[in-house]
This record gives sequence, C-alpha cells and structure tokens, in this order.
Amino acid sequence: MWSLSAALSLLLLLQAPPCRLQSLSPVKLRLVGPGSKPEEGRLEVLYQGQWGTVCDDDFALREATVACRQLGFETALTWAHSAKYGQGEGPIWLDNVRCMGTESSLDQCTSNGWGVSDCSHSEDIGVVCHPQRQRGYLSERVSNALGPQGRRLEEVRLKPILASAKRHSLVTEGVVEVKYEGHWRQVCDQDWTRNNSKVVCGMLGFPSEAPVDSLYYRKVWNLKMKDPKSRLKSLTQKNSFWIHRVNCLGTEPHMANCQVQVAPAQGKLRPACPGGMHAVVSCVAGPRFHPAKAKPGHKESRAEELKVRLRSGAQVGEGRVEVLMNHQWGTVCDHGWNLVSASIVCRQLGFGSAREALFGAQLGQGLGPIHLSEVRCRGYEQTLSDCPSLEGSQNGCQHENDAAVRCNVPDMGFQNQVRLAGGRGPEEGVVEVQVEVNGVRRWGAVCSDHWGLTEAMVACRQLGLGFANHAIKDTWYWQGTPGATDVVMSGVHCSGPELALQQCQRHGPVHCPHGSGRFAAGVSCTDSAPDLVMNAQLVQETAYLEDRPLSQLYCAHEENCLSQSADSMDWPYGHRRLLRFSSQIYNLGRADFRPKTGRHSWIWHQCHRHYHSIEVFTHYDLLTLNGSKVAEGHKASFCLEDTNCPTGLQKRYACANFGEQGVTVGCWDTYRHDIDCQWVDITDVGPGNYIFQVVVNPQYEVAESDFSNNMMRCRCKYDGHRVWLHNCHTGDSYRANAELSLEQEQRLRNNLI
Repeated sequence: MWSLSAALSLLLLLQAPPCRLQSLSPVKLRLVGPGSKPEEGRLEVLYQGQWGTVCDDDFALREATVACRQLGFETALTWAHSAKYGQGEGPIWLDNVRCMGTESSLDQCTSNGWGVSDCSHSEDIGVVCHPQRQRGYLSERVSNALGPQGRRLEEVRLKPILASAKRHSLVTEGVVEVKYEGHWRQVCDQDWTRNNSKVVCGMLGFPSEAPVDSLYYRKVWNLKMKDPKSRLKSLTQKNSFWIHRVNCLGTEPHMANCQVQVAPAQGKLRPACPGGMHAVVSCVAGPRFHPAKAKPGHKESRAEELKVRLRSGAQVGEGRVEVLMNHQWGTVCDHGWNLVSASIVCRQLGFGSAREALFGAQLGQGLGPIHLSEVRCRGYEQTLSDCPSLEGSQNGCQHENDAAVRCNVPDMGFQNQVRLAGGRGPEEGVVEVQVEVNGVRRWGAVCSDHWGLTEAMVACRQLGLGFANHAIKDTWYWQGTPGATDVVMSGVHCSGPELALQQCQRHGPVHCPHGSGRFAAGVSCTDSAPDLVMNAQLVQETAYLEDRPLSQLYCAHEENCLSQSADSMDWPYGHRRLLRFSSQIYNLGRADFRPKTGRHSWIWHQCHRHYHSIEVFTHYDLLTLNGSKVAEGHKASFCLEDTNCPTGLQKRYACANFGEQGVTVGCWDTYRHDIDCQWVDITDVGPGNYIFQVVVNPQYEVAESDFSNNMMRCRCKYDGHRVWLHNCHTGDSYRANAELSLEQEQRLRNNLI
C-alpha cells in the first residue's frame, strides 16, 4: 500500500507543467545507429558528460526540425518512433519534448526535465534530416564527432624498436602508444587486428597497414621482461601503463570512434593485458612520402590511374575534391558528404584518413560539371568510384556546394627545418633553413638569386603557413637570427610539389655573389589566396575578325599589341587583321586578387589615359597544332576592377580616379571585345587549323591557390576570311594527369614539351 505522501508526490508530478531546460550553452546532439548516413539515426543528447536518448512521446516533425537544424542540416524530412535505429544505452534524458519550431537548440523546447521520463529504450526517437547542410555549417571534424571519453584519447604515435626504423626520419613501424588524458600508454596486443592497425596508420597519415613479424617482436619483449635492468616488467604490472582493449572496424577516422576499453571490467581488481605484450603496427607510406624506385613511365601511369585529385588547398593533403569522369574533371557536391567518404578520397591519394570533411566550397569553387552527389561510402571501398552516389545534376547542386577534405599526412619533420626571422608577424620574415654542413647540422640564410614565387610557395607550405603572398629578394629591413646569417643554401629551384626547400634542386657548394644580409631570401605567407579563371564559353561565343585601319591603332602599336611586321608598314595607310574576343576573368578563390605593387609603382599610359598595375596580366597566343607560336598578343593589364559581382556582393575595386585596383572574391573583371589590345594580330597568319591560347597571370606575379586553371585553350579554324573557335576549356579540364608541377605547367604554356 502506497503511503499518502507518495501518492501526493505522484499526483504533483503528473500535474506539473512542462519545464523549459536551463543551460548556459546549447547541449550537443548526435545521430547514431546502423548505416553511415550522417543525416539520420537515433537522436542522442550529451548532458553532464554522458550521452543519453530522447523518448518518442509527443515528438513530431516540429521537434525533429529543431534537432536537425541544431545538427547543421537545413530541415527535417521525418521522424521515427519505437527505436527504429536501435535501442540506446544509458539514461533517457528527455521525454515529452514540445517545440514551437523557432528554437535554435533542443534544450530551449519544453519537456519533463532532465532525466524525468517513464519511457524505456524501446521508445527511443530517431530523426531523418534533409542532407543539405546549412550555409553556416562548415565542416565535419574528427574532434566534433567524439564523445567525452573519445576526447580523452588525444594522439597516437609509433615508438620504433628496430634499429633500421630508428634511423629513418619517417617512422612507419613500431609500438603503438596512445595519449590518454595527457599521459602516453601502450596498447595491449590481445585481440589486436589489422583493422585496428588500419585506423592507427590512417591517423598517422598512412593509407594502409602491413603485416608485422610478431614472432620477432615477442622474442624482443620476452628478453626485456627477463632483463633485470629493464623497468618494463614493473611498468606492465600497473594498469595505468595500458590501454586494455581496442576493437575497430577499420572504417573509423580516429581510434576514439572504435570500442576502446581503457581498463579491465573489474577495474583494479584485475590486471590489464595479462600475458600479452604491446601492440606493434607497420604502416605503408604513400608514394609522395616514400618514393619507391620506379621504372621509367611508372609515375605517369600511376597518375593516369588516379581518378580523383585535390585542388586549391593551402597545405599538403587538403583541397577541393575533383573526380575524372567521361574524360573531364568535375567536383563533388557536399550533400551527404562526411568523414567516411572523405577518408576514402584521402587514402586513394596516398594520405591517411580524413581529419575534416568540408562543405560549402570552403576551399574555393570549382569549374565545369558537378559529377557526384550523395556519396555514400561505407569505409571499406578502395576508391571513391566504388561508393554509391547520385549524379550531381540530379538534386540541384551548385558550385557553392563543392566538397573538400583535409587529410592526415605523415610528420616528416620538415617543419622543424625551416623558420622565419625578423618579420612584423609570424607569417613573414627572412627564410632560415637547417642543413648539414661538413657533417654538422646548422641554421643559415637562403641566397635570393633566382628566388621566386614557386620557391616561396614551397617555403610557406613547409612552415605550415599556407600560400606565399610575396617572394622577397631584398630583406635589408628584416634582421635574421644572430649566428644564422651566413648563406647555407643557394641556387634553389623548386618545381612546385616539393614538401620542403631541402627537396628542391640547389647548388652543391654554396655560390651567392651578393652574399647574405640584405639579399637573403624572404617570404610573406597567407592562409588564403585568390584563384583567377577565364570564362572559356564567353571567348568561344564572342570571337570574330576585324580589319582595323592603322590610323586607329597608334595607341595599340605604342603598347606592343601588334605583330612586329606592323613596324615596317606605311603608317597610317593599310590595316591589320585582328582576332577579337571578349574575356571575363573570375576570382573563384578565397582572397581578393590585388596587384603585387602599390600605387607608387603603377605606370601611367598617356595614350589610353589609365594606370597599369601589373606589367603583364595575360598572354594571348595562336599556336599550330604541334605547339609552335604563329601569332601572339602580349597584353598588359589595362586595369583590374570589379566589372560585375553577383547579387549580394559589393564592388570594391574601380580604375576611375586613380582608384584601388583588384578583383574581389566572387566577382569578375570583363574586357570587352571592342577595347584596344583585346585581340591577337593574325595579319601574317595563313588559313589553317590552330590552337588559341589565353594565359592569365602568366609570370606568377601574384600568388594564387591554383595555377593549373590559369590557361584556356580553344580549337581555332581560319579559312582566310572567317574564324571559328570551338572546344574552349580551361587547361586542366580534360587532362588525365591528376597533378602537374608548376614547372611542368610553365613548360606546357611555353610549348617546351
């Protein structure tokens, strides 16, 4: 029989109005359950450091919409009652949740209160969100996906045992050590699997794992356990030395996503890892970090096999994802994009697992088709093409939805071999490198002879500071580190993809006629850069021929916009035949395109009455089919300005009245077909089939995040009276190679291949 007080308490509880939960910051939500779709699953709430579920009583579409928006999705499609996504564990934190639909987080809705519920886990609610991400939801990171215990698993490393492994700067084999709550522990090898090894290798930047000689390592372990001088035996008797069990599927981007048992179930009453030893892992480095000696042509064939590439990334192993389909490169839509699919891309490219899957063109917008959307990798696939997906055109994706990744890459130790000194901030200064001189490692300066943007790009990448803003040859105003002012590296020539200056070509004995001091090489780095791309379709649509009288070409002649044969003509009588066209140059990057020099260095052109901020902004060329130039238009920049911007973006640059010059992110600069020098002089060219080529920023005067799309080419047919341009495309749209060096790009543009 219930007491009177108990009955009164129950009556008060039943009559109590729903309460609004009070918290200083929004609670965290997650969706869990079978399958890898990030937008659906059992709804769980993190409260007081513990994950719990939500009861399905009174839960409907309005409540599901609030939850989905809090999770970063646009809206909810539906909800699922009766534990459709499996029964959860732990507390049932919320019951009778009722929302208005305008709340920004689930804890702003009314409910019975934290932990007040009469439900069982058979009533756990699930939700299905629309896969479209909100504009402000930028990425899915490993750190965001971890629970409270997962966050205590901070890092993983390999401790080399073999003498040969200790000699290499890149450790690929050794004992697994996990940093747990600030202390390094070793992992018990009992029930250790190759799937566990795959996850560890992925975290360390390696695409795959290899078998280890477990008998040899067991022999070494037993010898150490018997050695009276070794502390290993006493250490292994402490549970704080071990991570007791790890069980991974092999698809996880981080060990903390695996089932990790830190200590035995009965705690201190049972020793951890009885009779076992530490787990040993062997990883296989990607070709970029461990180049094998290949047969001639092997590297090229491998590049052709890769049907995926990264573009516009500031660091190695990051960038916008592009795939090769139907002989054309295109992007991947971010609908359904997650860490599992991103990890497949990373491993396919020779990196480790993904540490971040980015949405909303965070690393710049691509061009051309959007090939894939709703990519659904399970984590076991070898390549992205093995994963189920939809065509990008099927669900209204735009290039503002382009997906990107940041991959785990191996620590080669290069970042510790370069530094900047004397700058106004950490992102600029004199470049100082550590090299071996007469068997001794020492710091010194780099000679600025031949120092250019390509070398500066490698230096900034090695420093982990992104792109190079400027390559500086005259650094008299920056003081280097005392004792490190001597030149230790000269004749540096990088091709582009190197990971460190030490990998670039350079002089054997140092030879720097200018010496150190004011002529030491310097850089200014930035984490974002512009990306200029020519509108190929507009060039194709606007091309035509004009026979222009010499009397109207004096200004153009003064600016070297005509072929050399114009010099010997009887001015002002006669005419020149011009191939004219309009050009539209977009800035698809993440920073404004600005001239290299300030206004004080701009050149006034009296004839056209405007300032040129860049000496050579574009090259216009007509080539034979085998690549020889038959006509060229050497075009200086008239001015750089925002001719047009999309709705919602304000123009920032204009040439009038000595205004600031540049091209804003998202805007474009248009040169109409009817302005001077917007042509190629083909007066001396006979009828035939040609290649018409335009190169933007040809001398790399201004840094960009991606130089591979600066070249545009068209097929050109000229019959002596009319001209046709067709198949116009940016330079890398149809290329089979996943990646070319900057040096190869330059040679391609100058027809030196």
